[in-house]
Amino acid sequence: MRRIAVLSAVTGAVTLALAGCTPADDGGSPPDASSSVKPLPAVTAGAAGAEVPDPGTSVVAAEPATSYIARAKSTTVDVLTEPGGESQVTVSADDVLTVPDLTPLVFLVDRIEGSWVEVYLPVRPNGSTGWVAADDVVLSATDFSVDISLSDFTLTVWDGDTAVLEAEIGLGTEELPTPGGTYYVRELLQPPDPGGAYGPYAYGLSGYSPVLDEFAGGEAIIGIHGTNDPTSFGRAVSHGCIRLPNDVITELVEEIGIPLGTPVRIEE
Repeated sequence: MRRIAVLSAVTGAVTLALAGCTPADDGGSPPDASSSVKPLPAVTAGAAGAEVPDPGTSVVAAEPATSYIARAKSTTVDVLTEPGGESQVTVSADDVLTVPDLTPLVFLVDRIEGSWVEVYLPVRPNGSTGWVAADDVVLSATDFSVDISLSDFTLTVWDGDTAVLEAEIGLGTEELPTPGGTYYVRELLQPPDPGGAYGPYAYGLSGYSPVLDEFAGGEAIIGIHGTNDPTSFGRAVSHGCIRLPNDVITELVEEIGIPLGTPVRIEE
């Protein structure tokens, strides 16, 4: 496992609109939208030993236990329906929860075909993919991945084929479920109160609540975060987010250091 330096970044007043950051059954209000949240400079380089394919090659997904990450060279990327095809959507760094200048625009790569890269998109509907020009992104590779079991209420972090962290988690309720599918880590946040509803850290994922259109004044983004409710684990208690014990998410951020773009698979 690797340690990363968790550095203080410029503080921005933003809405931490992660779905499920208050109990789904208590009628409580989400944290104040004016709360200051620190975006953290999460590592974006690939894992040691993971190789990136040469430009112009064709790769269907990645080798087993290795994933490719595409970091945009600018703050917006035009996504096409197929290589050289029509525009599908423009994805912007402005869509992240924090300060765009401090949060890279990243994508999880599905496959690479010559000068085009098919990526998972942080847009609705969940699981959407599209094509970006290889010249518009910088590719890296990682051996990290995260598996979440909805039936077992567990989260497992993998480094290659080695499980480096396992934990019991809290998930969404039947009415406000945690959506299954393939997602990726889009940003890392440091809430102002480590003893609050989000805990000391929160990862924003590329997926959205399948039920809520918005949460706390923003998009109902699915996240992985700490909590001030130690009774959450092994239960369906949230609006859709994944809750971890505070010491576990601290280990995940400060000791393991998964990069932005790390794949997160949520399955039954």
